[in-house]
Amino acid sequence: MLTDSGTVNRTVVLPGGNGFLGRILQRFLVAEGLDVVVLSRTETGRRGNVTFEWWDGRTLGPWQARIDGSRAVVNLAGRSVNCRYHRRNRRDILSSRVDSTRILGEAIARCNSPPPVWLNSSTATIYKHSLDRPMDEANGLIGATPAAKDAFSVDVAVAWERALDEAATPQTRKVALRTAMVLAAGRGGVFDVLHRLVRFRLGGTMAGGDQYVSWIHADDFCRAVKFLLDRPELDGPVNLASPCPVPNREMMQTFREVCNVRLGLPATRWMLEAGAFVLRTETELIIKSRRVIPSRLQAAGFQFEFPELREALANILGKLSVA
Repeated sequence: MLTDSGTVNRTVVLPGGNGFLGRILQRFLVAEGLDVVVLSRTETGRRGNVTFEWWDGRTLGPWQARIDGSRAVVNLAGRSVNCRYHRRNRRDILSSRVDSTRILGEAIARCNSPPPVWLNSSTATIYKHSLDRPMDEANGLIGATPAAKDAFSVDVAVAWERALDEAATPQTRKVALRTAMVLAAGRGGVFDVLHRLVRFRLGGTMAGGDQYVSWIHADDFCRAVKFLLDRPELDGPVNLASPCPVPNREMMQTFREVCNVRLGLPATRWMLEAGAFVLRTETELIIKSRRVIPSRLQAAGFQFEFPELREALANILGKLSVA
């Protein structure tokens, strides 16, 4: 997209870009030579090469001007699901995703120069609990499974993508990022939690270990986002996950081996239920089998730097060693 001066606009707007994954994507996009504007509930001003603009994720405001004429919008807004699913948290999880998507659609619809592409977060949890077959964008089944206790999460994912689909933005390509568990160094991420469990000899098989874990290295997540920004032929749902999901048993064994830890005490389902209650989270995050593969990304020519779990974990652990 050209500006009035004839130069290419390189601004990417990141609603909700202040979280763990958002900060990683900020650094990546800046390194790619793009200007980044984060829409935030907590920060304004400028830090380094990133500009922060206040928004509440529900109503229109001055932040709209940042989107008009921008290169892209990448929406990462949404309350963390690492909590107990009581009534208030359920409301906040749903509204933070649906309301932010809806209001972004309204803002883009009002733009004189709407961004050519809008990437909106979704989740690989939208697919059914599956042990015996992989799920991709064309053939994956969408729905809940009582044994996985995932009805609420699937309902949220469906409503989230519906809000994106219903946005009246005919000049803007829309992509739903069905993202798997993102592995990255740093406090606050899944890798950090699993790494601490392994170090304390608690990183054994969980709930039998047959359930599949879909994952993606943070570097590949960022590269996939940039890939999608530059591929005008891709719209609709796209899975952001490694092509090699693994059972929980294999994941935890690989984690222990990479960390050179021999012992890992297993956890039964009832132990996980008790632990989740104490830690104020939900067992669905562990017991649901997510066997998701990135068919559309691969068909479009995307090459993963870390398709295999062992190499991904070793890379992240190496970053911690030099930090």
